[in-house]
Amino acid sequence: MAGEGSGNGNGGNGGNGSNGGTVSPQITDAVTQANVKVLGDSPAMALSNLYQTISQSLSLSAQNAVTSQQQSNIVHQATTTQGVSLLYSVDTAAVGAASGKTLRSDTPDVLANILGVVQALKGTNAG
Repeated sequence: MAGEGSGNGNGGNGGNGSNGGTVSPQITDAVTQANVKVLGDSPAMALSNLYQTISQSLSLSAQNAVTSQQQSNIVHQATTTQGVSLLYSVDTAAVGAASGKTLRSDTPDVLANILGVVQALKGTNAG
């Protein structure tokens, strides 16, 4: 009896914990509980991953919308600046007088004269 339970573990209850090919019920219970926990946590983990993916996609689309709006505002501001610059570069009194004469006359020679005046004014403003 002195040799039972001790030695190299190739028999009896000693050494490596084997029971002649059977596994302890406590071990199987522990493994089963771990597997059940993993299976129980899986739906929650899947939904949390889904929620994170959706929230990231929504935040990215909001960021893209803001960037697009900023770029659109820059284009509109540049267009407005160019339009105002064009308005300031044209002599409005001369254009108004030429437009008034054009509306009041039907003869081709008057229209040709007005066209010559407008072209001359454009040439002086460009230079």
